[in-house]
Amino acid sequence: MNDHIDVENVLAEVFSSLEQMYPTCRTNLFLSQDYSSINERVQPLAFHHQDMDLCWRAFMDGERREDGAGEFRRIAFPLAGKQGVYGVLQLDLAGEPFDDLDLRFVSTLTSGAGTAFEKARMHEQANVLIGELRLINELTQRLNSSLRLSDTIQFATSELMTIFNADFCFILQLDMQSNHFNVISSNVPELNNDVFTIDYGFCGVMLATKEPIILSDYHSATPVRSRLIESTRSRSLIASPLLLNGEVIGAIMVTHRQPNHFSYENYKLLQVLSAHIGLAVSNSSLHAEVRRMVITDNLTGLYARHYLNERIQRKQEKDASGSLIVVDIDHFKKINDTYGHQVGDAILIQVSSIIRSAIRESDIAARWGGEELAIYLPQLSLEQTLKVAGRIRSRVEEETAPKVTVSCGVSEWSSGDERISVESLFYRADMALYEAKHQGRNCVMVG
Repeated sequence: MNDHIDVENVLAEVFSSLEQMYPTCRTNLFLSQDYSSINERVQPLAFHHQDMDLCWRAFMDGERREDGAGEFRRIAFPLAGKQGVYGVLQLDLAGEPFDDLDLRFVSTLTSGAGTAFEKARMHEQANVLIGELRLINELTQRLNSSLRLSDTIQFATSELMTIFNADFCFILQLDMQSNHFNVISSNVPELNNDVFTIDYGFCGVMLATKEPIILSDYHSATPVRSRLIESTRSRSLIASPLLLNGEVIGAIMVTHRQPNHFSYENYKLLQVLSAHIGLAVSNSSLHAEVRRMVITDNLTGLYARHYLNERIQRKQEKDASGSLIVVDIDHFKKINDTYGHQVGDAILIQVSSIIRSAIRESDIAARWGGEELAIYLPQLSLEQTLKVAGRIRSRVEEETAPKVTVSCGVSEWSSGDERISVESLFYRADMALYEAKHQGRNCVMVG
């Protein structure tokens, strides 16, 4: 029997031997470990269950126990290895002779089965551990291959779905400024970008305890409510906080519509994987923040000049046309001299805010330098661009405090132009801006 390293083979051989020797005897095996067998006669050992009192005593004592007398008996044989007792083999005799020789035979068979079961489980667990280590290594390499947060979380979501054979997976990021958990990735598009207060649901529990969660059945009595679980009609859950330096930065929730879907091994594996995913998410977020700082003007929040140049150049390689508005705050030096540089900075921030609210999401606004701002509007006609520039000029005059005005120079390009370049586009916009200044400021001119 020890040649059979597979657990199912061990169990099948035990039942086969007993059936040959005692064809009318009913045999069941109750296991204490988290093991799912294809054999219907293998069941979990239910502790403190009235019908299993005999098996429970045999399991606890590690000794054979009997109920009944003569040929109508129930006998429980502990399934034990060198490291412990793993379950109980229960025989129900129904009028079949069963003497001391039979007892010794079944005891010997059960003892050998216990040793073989222990070896088989250790072999399986070793293979699982090797597989998990390989999985962790591959996942870590893939996670670290990209520093884009969107790539990292999409890959992690997909992999977690596959690893745990899950129906749904959610990765949430903690935003302490808004006191919310944000769904940053899931396989349910309508739930992406959903937000939850930091004290809500299982994420709130993990934020408070910094501990993972396993839930066999959401429909059982639980005081915790979850919109993600209820909206997907899930029943079972494994979840883990994403930690960085001991602090929660997010959470992973993996769910299934069937109860009792996840094992304790799944629960432990998610803990390990979440540590690597949390580090990858943190690295990607840090990279995104560093990049944002590099391409963004710190005062106005608009893009930096070099980023605007790069974007225009790429647009000119792919698009058919585009327009540029250069905005200059009139008499800005006088504002600084009169009110001080703090007020000058406040004016720059106000004008930048007006520009952001006046343009499309696809448009690119940047601080060109000093009090000059620039807006690139891809594939927008000159007529529409002039309307945008006019709207900005009008709003600046009406909404700023202290009141200031701006002058705007507008230029455009199209694929039919003889010369297409970033320099040419800015040169013509600058010339138009110079003309606007010459015309008395607070106006829009085309170059």
